[in-house]
Amino acid sequence: MKVAIVGAGQLGRMLAQAAYPLGIATEFYDKSADTPGGQVAPIVTGEFDDLAKLTALAGRADVVTFDWENVPVASLEAMRRATPVCPDPGVLAVAQDRLLEKTLFRDLGIPTPPFAPVDLRSDLAAAIRRIGRPGILKTRRFGYDGKGQARIRTARDDDRAWAALGGEPLIYEGFVDFTREVSLIAARSRRGERAYYPLTENVHEHGILASSSSPCRSPRLQAAAERHVGAILERFGYTGVLAVEFFVAKGALIANEMAPRVHNSGHWTIEGAVTSQFENHLRAILGLPLGSTAARGHAGMVNFVGRVPRLERALAEPGLHLHLYGKREARPGRKLGHATVVASTAKARDRALGRLLRLR
Repeated sequence: MKVAIVGAGQLGRMLAQAAYPLGIATEFYDKSADTPGGQVAPIVTGEFDDLAKLTALAGRADVVTFDWENVPVASLEAMRRATPVCPDPGVLAVAQDRLLEKTLFRDLGIPTPPFAPVDLRSDLAAAIRRIGRPGILKTRRFGYDGKGQARIRTARDDDRAWAALGGEPLIYEGFVDFTREVSLIAARSRRGERAYYPLTENVHEHGILASSSSPCRSPRLQAAAERHVGAILERFGYTGVLAVEFFVAKGALIANEMAPRVHNSGHWTIEGAVTSQFENHLRAILGLPLGSTAARGHAGMVNFVGRVPRLERALAEPGLHLHLYGKREARPGRKLGHATVVASTAKARDRALGRLLRLR
């Protein structure tokens, strides 16, 4: 069996690493061979709209998948004429547009912040009158890790936000006064089998995931998250891993965004779950039985962003599992690696997580 992976970042790298023990071959496609994925498996280089190269790659694989959301949907549609593409490019098209994404949530009865499309300065004024302040003005496309966003707290912020983002399709969302952020990762196979991981609690800094801890034990929130994510899986006849991020506000879930791929907040599953999200994604898209998503204990994950700790210091931490992505250039905001710990109790996990945070 062979899987073609469009995008060769750290998520693709971890997919290839999960494929190796199962005897599954992988081949990447990216603009450069100097990528995390390109260090562990063969890679074809080219532009993401080079349909000849992409179609040739698809023809050599049993299935095509992707490791980031900004792959052109038209390219995946072309590849699908040669071999199956999972997840379906249609769900990627929705995830690439915040307005379509929020509309999907609303149509499926999934709670979401109030929102309105903004194309003109007058649209922003109308959206603020209807939704109120505070709120967040966002680009509809290509925003991630806090990029493409402007907070509007008072009337003085209106023009500043428009000056920063105006001129492209936008969405205005009401601010959610949340107490914490959580995510649910699910897998659905080509055979329709489903599996849900325990809820994960996440902490973001400057719009980038800083740390995660799981399981976040709340049977009520777990059931609600599975119901919401399950509705998305069924709407698209989804195949693969899907992650949905939620705010918790007044004890209820409010959907923020979805990612139709393996997800940063699921890194803990490599050591902390019976079957990692990466292995289950491969199982799902190849039509294999899904593995157990049960937690092995209480897991914590810390992202190393902008810098990595000295290897000697990191490996001196008891129980630490270190994953460095092989990126040659360190710069602010760039994810360079992560570390996980798994403990027998939540208190022990939190103590270890605190030590990991001090490594950054």
